[in-house]
Amino acid sequence: MEVATKKIELRNLTLNDYIGLKEAMIQAYSGGGVTHWNKKAIQKLLKVFPEGQLCVVVDDKVAACALSIIVNYDKYGDKHTYDQITGNETFNTHDENGDVLYGIELFVHPEFRGMRLGRRLYDARKELCESLNLRSIIAGGRIPKYREYADELTPREYINQVKMREIYDPTLTFQLSNDFHVRKIIQNYLPEDKASKEYATLLEWNNIYYQEEEKLINVPKSDVRIGIVQWQMRLFPNFDALIRQVEYFVDAVSDYQSDFILFPEFFEAPLMADYNHLGEARAIRELAGYTNALREKFTEFAVSYNVNIITGSMPKVEEDGHLYNVSYLCRRDGTWEKYQKVHITPSERDAWGMKGGSELKVFDTDCGKVGILICYDVEFPELARIYADQGMQLLFVPFLTDTQNGYNRVRLCAQARAIENECYVIMAGAVGNLPRVNNMDINYAQSAIFTPSDFAFPTNAIRSEATPNTEMTVIADVNLELLKELHEYGSVNTLKDRRKDLYEVKLKK
Repeated sequence: MEVATKKIELRNLTLNDYIGLKEAMIQAYSGGGVTHWNKKAIQKLLKVFPEGQLCVVVDDKVAACALSIIVNYDKYGDKHTYDQITGNETFNTHDENGDVLYGIELFVHPEFRGMRLGRRLYDARKELCESLNLRSIIAGGRIPKYREYADELTPREYINQVKMREIYDPTLTFQLSNDFHVRKIIQNYLPEDKASKEYATLLEWNNIYYQEEEKLINVPKSDVRIGIVQWQMRLFPNFDALIRQVEYFVDAVSDYQSDFILFPEFFEAPLMADYNHLGEARAIRELAGYTNALREKFTEFAVSYNVNIITGSMPKVEEDGHLYNVSYLCRRDGTWEKYQKVHITPSERDAWGMKGGSELKVFDTDCGKVGILICYDVEFPELARIYADQGMQLLFVPFLTDTQNGYNRVRLCAQARAIENECYVIMAGAVGNLPRVNNMDINYAQSAIFTPSDFAFPTNAIRSEATPNTEMTVIADVNLELLKELHEYGSVNTLKDRRKDLYEVKLKK
């Protein structure tokens, strides 16, 4: 026996659909105390905002409907009522220059429930919100099963149990499954809604593509070009020779309009060759004498070559007299900031007398929010997680490793940081040998750009990587919008699914 195929169409509502809309609404709200829309109201909605009135028709019968307006939300705030937001259903509150798509109605005829028609309407609303560049979708949502629990649960307790899937509410459960979150509980939102005991949830879906205002210049970039320098360790006759090699790479990588350049940890170590006779601890402090001049040169190159530079790392004696491992972010606008390596390796501590830094912060740039972790730091997942909570999108990891074992510790941890924090991780190391520099004899590296692991990214979660142990550059583009999509719609939601009721990672100072 053949089963008849239903013809389903999602389209904009027309006035000719009114009879079907009325019938569907009466059936949808049967016994709920909510009356149907009159024809005059629908006519007014179609006049002021025809694009916002949607319906699903099944075999030429109105099966589901979603109605909306655009409002300037700041005029109403979170304590509004349904009558206030709709202008007592005159819809004179509709503002084509507003910032929020406000959902005033969504229902499905009982005959067609189970066909996921409501999801189609929600998806269409989201698409409309994005197309109109509106900040979010907001709606007041009924909680029709609340009257069954009102004697034992407060509205907040009821909503929490719905969130935990301990109670099924036909309206709220559906809205939460469509990426809406509860902003607030509203009282007396719909006085005639007896099933909800006159309570409602104020729900919001955020448009991650919203741009507050259009700019002709200095528009935030979605595609960011990254340049990595896999540096060959070699002896230099003097500081100027080292700077010429640095400028060569900055020049070469910036020719490809790169937004960032990353150098390795302690790439300037060859300059320590002249101080071998002093012992390791004294030699590294002599090397630290070049750090201010290096930072000044990097700042100069960042401006003249129009590129943001993460300077690898270098030793620095700070005002407290202690020796730190420091990396600088030199922006192309001439400003700079520094990061001090937090976790010092045993050899840095024992051979050089280094001290760990105590500040963690994400840096703003013209191409997103960036964090810096130096080598060993990336093996401590708490640091990157703190950065992620500050909005980090790009994590730069300058490193220096002598053996493949040490390299793999850094690499595998860097890949984990990209996945668990929904960010890109960029690592740059040095290659080659320095037989005349104590504690820097051999080096092993394969620099790379790692991505999260989901459908929008490479299947091996590697955007690009260098040839092992070869001096070269790596240049590749990464897309920041993909990170936003991953956070909201990824196969898994690593950051959103954390059990903050059970554990948390936070700074103590």
